[in-house]
Amino acid sequence: MNLFFLVLARDEKFVDEKAKELQSLGVSYLIVCGKKINRSDAIFREPKGKYDAINFGSKFIPEDVDVVALNDVDTKLRNVWASLKYFDFKNVDLVFAKVSTEGPTKFFNVLLDLIRKKLIITANGELMLVRRNTLMTILPIKPCKAEDSYILYKVLEGKHKAVFCEKSVALTVRTKRVEMEEAYRRKTVCGIYQALGYTKPPFRIRAFYALLPFSSPLLLVFGRKGYFWTKGILLGVNDYLRGDRSGTWQTTYMENH
Repeated sequence: MNLFFLVLARDEKFVDEKAKELQSLGVSYLIVCGKKINRSDAIFREPKGKYDAINFGSKFIPEDVDVVALNDVDTKLRNVWASLKYFDFKNVDLVFAKVSTEGPTKFFNVLLDLIRKKLIITANGELMLVRRNTLMTILPIKPCKAEDSYILYKVLEGKHKAVFCEKSVALTVRTKRVEMEEAYRRKTVCGIYQALGYTKPPFRIRAFYALLPFSSPLLLVFGRKGYFWTKGILLGVNDYLRGDRSGTWQTTYMENH
C-alpha cells in the first residue's frame, strides 16, 4: 500500500529532524512550511491555519498514493505501520494514532482516550492516516481550528469507519504549564464545535458535545488542572457561540507562558 506523508510545519523548527525520521522510514513525504526554507522536500505556504496547509498541500499528493498520513512536524513517531495495517479492511477510511506527551496535557489525554475506547468523539491530528480518495472528497476543509475532527466527522458522516490505533504513537509536547491548558482547550473546543457545525456525525457524538458545557465542571475534581480544563472548554464554547468561525489561533499566550 502506497503511503505518503503530508507534514504540517508553522516554521523551520523541527523540519530537519522530521525529514530524517521519514527518510529512515522509507516513505515519500512533503513538508508544507509557513516559512520559506531552501529544501527540495518542502513548499512554502503563508500560515493561515492547519486546515489551509492541508488544502494547499493536497494539490501535490501523487495520484498513485493509497493512504495519506497527515503529520505535525513537532512529533516523533512510533510504530506507524500498525495504523497502516487497518487499511487492509475496505470499510476503514481513517486511522489516528495515540498521542504521548508530558506536562498537564498527559493526564487529560488519559481521560480522553478512555472515552474514545467507547466512542470516538474527536481525533488526534498529530498523526492521521486517511485514504487518499476519501480525503479528496472531503477537501477543501472549511476554516476550522480542529481540522482533525472535521476530517473525522466527514468520514463518519459518509458511513465509513474510523479507528483509534493505540499501538501507533505520536510523541510531542503541547503545554508545559498548567495555565497553558486554558488556551489550548479553548482553541480545541471552539474548533470542535466549528467542525460539528460543518458536518453531520453520528447522533451520539453530537449529543456528547451538546452536554459538554454542563458536564465539564465535573473536571474540577482534578484541582488546578481541572479548573483550567473547565475554563478553557467553556471559553471555547463561548467563542463559537459568539461567532468565531476562523481557522487560526493567536498563539502569543501559549508562547509566552
